[in-house]
Amino acid sequence: MGTFHHDAHALHGITCVVDAGSLVIVGRVDHEEAGALVILDADVHDAASQGITKAEFVEKAARFGHWPRHPRVDVPTSDITSIRKLGDIVV
Repeated sequence: MGTFHHDAHALHGITCVVDAGSLVIVGRVDHEEAGALVILDADVHDAASQGITKAEFVEKAARFGHWPRHPRVDVPTSDITSIRKLGDIVV
């Protein structure tokens, strides 16, 4: 059944898609600290500077998985517009 942490974020351990302005972060939610959501083993897409849209990036991650290019990404909670479980995205 797995380990349940009573003091952890509700999505702790789940690979999610975090939308934060021009950035989309795909990775495993860990915890919140100092006004930021900590994402582990993450890939970050910047729609402003990369050649594909956020939707295309998320579709590719949902279809093939994400590449964990960053061991840890701290996303300011004030920048987060949505969080979805990667497994809930149907392509």
